[in-house]
Amino acid sequence: MQGAEWGVTEWLIAGGLAGLTLVVIWLYNGLVRRRNQVKNAWSQIDVQLKRRHDLIPNLVSAVKDYMAYEQETLTKVINARNAAVSASGPQAAIPAEAVLGGLLGKLFALMENYPDLKANQNVAQLMEELSTTENKIAFARQFYNDSVMDLNNAVHMFPSNLVALVFRFAEGVHFATPDEEKAVPKVSLRS
Repeated sequence: MQGAEWGVTEWLIAGGLAGLTLVVIWLYNGLVRRRNQVKNAWSQIDVQLKRRHDLIPNLVSAVKDYMAYEQETLTKVINARNAAVSASGPQAAIPAEAVLGGLLGKLFALMENYPDLKANQNVAQLMEELSTTENKIAFARQFYNDSVMDLNNAVHMFPSNLVALVFRFAEGVHFATPDEEKAVPKVSLRS
């Protein structure tokens, strides 16, 4: 009779270990899925950033003759574009893209002062393509940030945080809105 009890105990221990193993596998696979979703979301942003990077030299080339007094701004835009192109991965790309976005906003504002430039069909088409690309970047950034939040929650919440710690899952990095874009625009109704 005592041999039968020992067998039950062994089965209970083996069943408990098997159950624990299945839970660890399930949590690990969930973390892998979330990490891969963050990578996929970044890839979607990367595609749109590439398109943005390809459009900028065309835009600068089209406006440089009209904006003879703004060469410093155009040079800054090209330098920021080159820095953004050479940035690799979210940690390097996010701040580089923030600088580029700020300078593009400044360039667009300056372009408003040039009526001939606004009337140019080539410039108008490039501006429309760049504006569409900026919108796509915003949507891709939202999906990326949602994916990062989901991963970060799993990395920090019990019990998946234990599996994340053992298997060294890292937090994702949010693609934050640059401070310049957060500023409330100043509107004056006085002329």
